[in-house]
Amino acid sequence: MSERVMPGRTDGLLTVRNADALWVELTANSAVPTTSGALTRSPTQARLGYVLLGSHVVATVLTSAGQWSVPETEVRRAAAELNAVRMDRHDLVRIGPFRGAPRQERNVETPLRWRQRITRELQELGGSERAARPDVGRPCHLAGVDWRQILVEQTRDGSQRTWWLPRAVVRLLDAAEHAETQWLHAARTRQASAPVTEPPSPTRQAPVTDGPQTTNSKSPTTALRPYNAELKGQLYSVLSKKPSTSRRVAEWACAVCHTAPATVLDHCHEHGYVRAPLCQSCNTQERPDHLYDNDIRVANRYRRLFDTDTENWLRHWHRCPGCRARTTLPLPHLAAWTAHIACQSLRPTHRAPGGRKPCGVLRASWTGSQQAPRSCLLTIAVDFCPSGEHRVLAQVPYREAAERFHLWLTETAPAVAAAAGPDRLDDLPAQPRPVIADTSGEGLALF
Repeated sequence: MSERVMPGRTDGLLTVRNADALWVELTANSAVPTTSGALTRSPTQARLGYVLLGSHVVATVLTSAGQWSVPETEVRRAAAELNAVRMDRHDLVRIGPFRGAPRQERNVETPLRWRQRITRELQELGGSERAARPDVGRPCHLAGVDWRQILVEQTRDGSQRTWWLPRAVVRLLDAAEHAETQWLHAARTRQASAPVTEPPSPTRQAPVTDGPQTTNSKSPTTALRPYNAELKGQLYSVLSKKPSTSRRVAEWACAVCHTAPATVLDHCHEHGYVRAPLCQSCNTQERPDHLYDNDIRVANRYRRLFDTDTENWLRHWHRCPGCRARTTLPLPHLAAWTAHIACQSLRPTHRAPGGRKPCGVLRASWTGSQQAPRSCLLTIAVDFCPSGEHRVLAQVPYREAAERFHLWLTETAPAVAAAAGPDRLDDLPAQPRPVIADTSGEGLALF
């Protein structure tokens, strides 16, 4: 079946206005509602060098006629990916508001940050009913998705409002946010490796910032400072309230990859201590993929955390004095480690082209809390098994998981293990700081 010839197409490129119309047409029957203006209305800005359509990043081009355009094939690919998403409107995930979430600066040129955008708009408008009214100048979509149509507002304890979206849409927007971060990181890398004498291309605009946190008044050639534990032992709850913190963070290089500029101040959600400034990509990399408050998906990205770049991440997590004293990890990370490393041999495999493939996707959940380790139990399971099964692989008590981790840490990163333990913390503050109990799970939204 031949494709209909689109008006405004030149050399495979469509103007953003015509691409808008094509996007609406192609996604008309999608389970996920879309909206017009995906390529032309806020928060999208074609002049930044890209637009987001679903979980797909589409590069924009400034043609010789002075019009911003996009490849038609990329619009069709993004629409096909969105149409393949299956959405259950009753399978909901809470997206806010969460206690203690930091306020974000207003800047429409930041990356997607869809949770913060939705929260800010709903708080300003006073609820989902007013947010459903189209207001000029307000973001009308997120990555081409009309989130207002599927937002659910519930009342908790008769007074507190909570906002929910279908799980499929949450995953889609998270994927879009991650794809955007990866694209921006690649764009910065290309820009940094380009010869200094080469003038910028007039046909493409590449974003050079990752949001308001990376804004730096210094010269673009100023080198980022390496992080040397300047914030060691300080509490995030104190630093996050200081106006100068964002500016200080922007002056450092990421404490994990050491190449990208830092954009966020990572901290331990169990103990409240600052770990280090991170770039958005590394911060996203280590963020647990929560399905529920006490339930995470253990995806392939944990290979980097626990296999290929292990010592770097272990050093980073043990920048928290609490985790270092107990020689463990925050509960979500310990659960992910238990699934990915300790229970690896229990994961079944299936026949696949080129050999056998691990079964489904690992999932880790827990009952209780690290505050009561005797009663805390980790459950490791497999979802999406090709044979249609849901298998529980193991149930591991918290203390056993922590002991296994300690042994593995000694073998995998002996230098990190040697610096851990209650007798290795001479630098702890004289006044003990109590562990922050967060059994409600609300604080986990800040990962």
